[in-house]
Amino acid sequence: MNRDPEAWSRLGRALRNAREHRSLTQAELGEAAGVSGRSVQDAESGAVPKARMPYTIGRIAAALGWPEGAVDAVLDGQAPPGDGWQDVPVQHLTEEQLAGIMTTAMVRATEHTTSAEIRAATKIALDELRRQGYLPETNRVQPSTTSENS
Repeated sequence: MNRDPEAWSRLGRALRNAREHRSLTQAELGEAAGVSGRSVQDAESGAVPKARMPYTIGRIAAALGWPEGAVDAVLDGQAPPGDGWQDVPVQHLTEEQLAGIMTTAMVRATEHTTSAEIRAATKIALDELRRQGYLPETNRVQPSTTSENS
């Protein structure tokens, strides 16, 4: 468990800011989290716990809508959920765009692999995504990988 006083102070401020942003009192947040208002007050104080991570911290964070792992992330120095943790609209990719992203990722992640091996691995991944229903079935005609205007 992180024992850094500054990290716990940062967490306390983040929890308080999130609660205030939702216009909740400590008692109201405690009720929503299934903990006491005193537990919320303790969490917001930023004091380093004596022994282990209090179970109440996770409940408070969940009641604030924080994703799982956010408490540890804040303690590790990352930004708290909120302004920087906004939902992003889903972008729909074409199969060709997805293949390009996957190929680029594989090139970056592997060494001494031929382009033919990378294309074959990309095809296997796309076929599996198609089999599981994430991509539509195709007529097995592959899009051109060369540009006509080059």
